[in-house]
Amino acid sequence: MTKSTDTSPDKALSQEQREELISLLQTRFEKNMHRHKGVEWSHVHTKLNDHPDKLWSLHEMERTAGEPDVIDYDPHKDEYIFCDCSQQSPKGRRSVCYDREALESRKKHKPDNNAVDMAEAMGIKLLTEEEYKTLQKQEEFDTKTSSWVATPSDIRKLGGALFCDYRFGHAFVYHNGAESYYAARGFRGLLRV
Repeated sequence: MTKSTDTSPDKALSQEQREELISLLQTRFEKNMHRHKGVEWSHVHTKLNDHPDKLWSLHEMERTAGEPDVIDYDPHKDEYIFCDCSQQSPKGRRSVCYDREALESRKKHKPDNNAVDMAEAMGIKLLTEEEYKTLQKQEEFDTKTSSWVATPSDIRKLGGALFCDYRFGHAFVYHNGAESYYAARGFRGLLRV
């Protein structure tokens, strides 16, 4: 196994930041064992130490109020899957339209950013509709907010984008114009380590 040392200086955390983040992630991991049954923190910790670039992405998820936690393990790829587990859509990622094309199409009252570019800059990916529904089987998320999800190209070509939320005991998928944005809509990200 080779260590990932591809961390540019602007994406490197200080030793203090790394230790603080790992401690926070461990505390969250231990408080929420229902999200990752059968996964041992010591293995996750080793992976995190081997991939400092992923630690930077997790730091960005935390900085924007995503509260990342392990939600699964992929034995075929030997990867732990982290996801934003904040009760509502992460506060630091709301009021954004779907993607750059949508942002540029707005003539007035443009949002500050868009979900696709933010996720890419953070080194994470937007959840798919299926991933979002799987996440909702663990807990109820987005009961007062909604989250953009990765939108199929045929829908996006027609100007639309998908978002999801959880109401009335069910995860729902909806559509909007990709250029729309709301104070209660952000996005959740996924990161494989």
